[in-house]
Amino acid sequence: MKDWIDVYKSNAVLEVGRAVLKHLSGLSSNEKIVILCIGTDRSTGDSLGPLVGYRLSRYRTLSALVVGTLDHPVHAVNLKETLERINRDIPNNFIIAVDACLGTHGNIGYIKVAKGPLKPGSGLKKDLPETGDIHITGIVNHGGFMDFMVLQNTRLSLVMKMSETIADGLQYALWKYHRTGGKLLNPHMQ
Repeated sequence: MKDWIDVYKSNAVLEVGRAVLKHLSGLSSNEKIVILCIGTDRSTGDSLGPLVGYRLSRYRTLSALVVGTLDHPVHAVNLKETLERINRDIPNNFIIAVDACLGTHGNIGYIKVAKGPLKPGSGLKKDLPETGDIHITGIVNHGGFMDFMVLQNTRLSLVMKMSETIADGLQYALWKYHRTGGKLLNPHMQ
């Protein structure tokens, strides 16, 4: 199950929230939600995750743990260690992984919410552990040739708009999830 959301649509925040809610409806009450925001603040295109984490850290995230911010990013160097710490400290976790990705020209500006893990760094041929019970990716630029340079030259305005949309959509989903006590009868109609 995948949802594709155009970040420029007026209801993009609501669509992201609804897409996330679909996946939260099956959670057990003892699972702790961890929002793992992956990326670095040293590359415009790869800063999506830390920007989402930064914005969420300013909210009351309703018992969800936010990992990965501008001040404390989760990136290629510390991802494995961070995952080990999360799994040790929170054995009953439900990870929502957030990361930037490269795609085709026609998909730039789209946010994907999907079940299952993401493979961070795959666009740059990095061998990093997969993570996430669900994942949210923002397609920030086109890939295929000199991907590192493409990430470095990604428009900050797009990354900021995507980070705000994802963070606000997650906040809406968490609010709605906790407001209903985790009992979402039909998350499509929420």
